[in-house]
Amino acid sequence: MPTYKDSGVNIEEGYKTVKSIKKYTERTYIKGVLNSIGSFAGMFELGKYNNPVLVTGTDGVGTKLDIAFKMKKYDTVGIDCVAMCVNDILCHGAKPLLFLDYLACGRLDSAVASDLVKGVSEGCMQAECALIGGETAEMPGFYPEGEYDIAGFAVGVVEKDKIIDGSEINHGDVLIGISSSGPHSNGYSLIRKLIPDINIDFKGNKIGEVLLTPTRIYVKTILSLIEKFKIKGMAHITGGGFYENIPRMFKDEFTAVINKNSFEVPEIFKYLQSLGVDEEHMFNTYNMGIGMVLCVDKEICEAVMEELKKMGEKAFKIGFVEKGSKEVKLVD
Repeated sequence: MPTYKDSGVNIEEGYKTVKSIKKYTERTYIKGVLNSIGSFAGMFELGKYNNPVLVTGTDGVGTKLDIAFKMKKYDTVGIDCVAMCVNDILCHGAKPLLFLDYLACGRLDSAVASDLVKGVSEGCMQAECALIGGETAEMPGFYPEGEYDIAGFAVGVVEKDKIIDGSEINHGDVLIGISSSGPHSNGYSLIRKLIPDINIDFKGNKIGEVLLTPTRIYVKTILSLIEKFKIKGMAHITGGGFYENIPRMFKDEFTAVINKNSFEVPEIFKYLQSLGVDEEHMFNTYNMGIGMVLCVDKEICEAVMEELKKMGEKAFKIGFVEKGSKEVKLVD
């Protein structure tokens, strides 16, 4: 008699996966979590807010996963998954509260799945939010065996009168960039084309290991900063690089003037550009060393920079805002 296992779905491996990941989910629990994984839904008590607004974001890791498969290193891409979601909702001043993950594969390996969720758990701890549920889907014949896809969904909260939406940005405001850890989770389709051999040496390490450096999570830094300073706008520099993401913080018609020599460009980007990618395309694809951009009044710029320095951040005055259209101008 045919069984579900005969079709390629191993229920027992699924049970083993749930058991192995429970320790990783439980260490992320913060005040407000009302139940553990295993229920039909996760529950979270919002707590005391005057006029709370829920802010949501969803994203994945993209083809960076292919590097993880080839390196057989699975415990960092989960951090990327969390980062891509929480950094986005952070741009509106929201504090991340909870996270859900989705894991899909052709054949479930509980050890690999556990490593993936371990990374998600680590990301949630960095973001100080709770991993309260998710889904693991085993789909034989749909995904190649040995390959996984991972996506996430984050929910945050902000008081309505504290939403950061760019409406107060003015001509002359200053743009501050906070350093990234590398390409984060963007532009890997081009990277894979440029670097077919991920085992080559790069500054004493396999370049595949360098490319798996997790996306930075800016939650603690930004939430601390907005308690002390008026941040008018923020942009998470993801796919589309400077050109697409910085104008997203503008509600009105402004141009971001960026001095491309005002910050350190990490060696990995210089190497990618040396492989034949022109500068404009680099800035339209990668973060070039700047993972988050803040817009502040020029009167408080130095104080914000000093506070970021105290927090151990590498921050740079990268440009300013002027009247114009929603675009980015790179200058020397």
